[in-house]
Amino acid sequence: MTVNDLSALVKLSLLPLRLKRFVGEHLRAGTPPATIFEQSLEQSHDQLDTQRRIEERTARALRIAEHVGLTALAWSDPAYPPAIAAIFDPPPVLWVRGEVRALQAQAVAIVGSRAASPYALAVADRLAADLAARGIVVISGLARGVDAAAHRGALGATTAATRAATVAVLGSGVGVIYPSEHKPLARDIERAGAIVSELVPRTPPRAVFFPLRNRIISGLSRAVVVIEAGERSGSLITARCALEQGREVLAVPGNVLSGRNRGAHALLRDGAKIVETADDILEELRLPSVPSPFGDGEAASADPVLAALPPGEECELDVIAERAGLAPSRVLTRLFELEMQGVVGRAGGGRFVRFDRTC
Repeated sequence: MTVNDLSALVKLSLLPLRLKRFVGEHLRAGTPPATIFEQSLEQSHDQLDTQRRIEERTARALRIAEHVGLTALAWSDPAYPPAIAAIFDPPPVLWVRGEVRALQAQAVAIVGSRAASPYALAVADRLAADLAARGIVVISGLARGVDAAAHRGALGATTAATRAATVAVLGSGVGVIYPSEHKPLARDIERAGAIVSELVPRTPPRAVFFPLRNRIISGLSRAVVVIEAGERSGSLITARCALEQGREVLAVPGNVLSGRNRGAHALLRDGAKIVETADDILEELRLPSVPSPFGDGEAASADPVLAALPPGEECELDVIAERAGLAPSRVLTRLFELEMQGVVGRAGGGRFVRFDRTC
């Protein structure tokens, strides 16, 4: 990736929302980011002013990132999470503070009420701790209530052998922590995971940003677990994003008398799996306790995903899914497993490559 590519991708991230709808589609089609930016600006009634403002903000964002040590993880970077690259509207750039590899790990999102009951806080803490202890990264949004409890639970299970425990996805720029009382928690997350945002550094929180960040929370995760969500909870937006992205949606049952959990109970009525323990989540995801690599070429050739990915060829998720005759969500799950086994790696732009060696 060149400096010009990164600059162009940051510019795409700064386009007004009405001009960003098909950016992901064009990126996957191989259109150069600079060309997408120019074509998008043609739809703006004040093209020159918009271009000037975006170019100024882009230069400032890159200077700030370099000064404060943020990683600008561009869509074309091989380290960009393929799970996010595969969604309909992937962020052109993810700004990261902490461990970038945390975004590539097996992950489960835990979301729920900001005004959570003691029961919900205890459940979020316990589930997150049990998942982190088994090597699963816990994703949430650093909000009050369930989000914070999930982050703290995962951090409490961190050991010297844990590569990353938790990731917080913000509705503001990295470095602008909201709510402000979570600044110490954010610092702990940086040391045992990552803080992530699609918004350029120093962007203040705005109401419109939080529903948008929910698609990143679900996109980074294999599954979304909802704990104590009302009928109009923002957690239901995350659950809807998860369903649209082919992720699993699970929910924790709660008190039927309080009315605080009607949103989660509605998910259960619609078929979401009931979660009581971390084992329920791992069982739903069919995660093995210990990855077992293929022992010989015959076993590898029997795997439809491996058969659809010739050694050395870089392929997008949709291409692999079409060749394998499987749903993209199932293929993505299998690709994660193969990556853990050292059989498959990541290429730029959300593509995968199978290593040219005996598996």
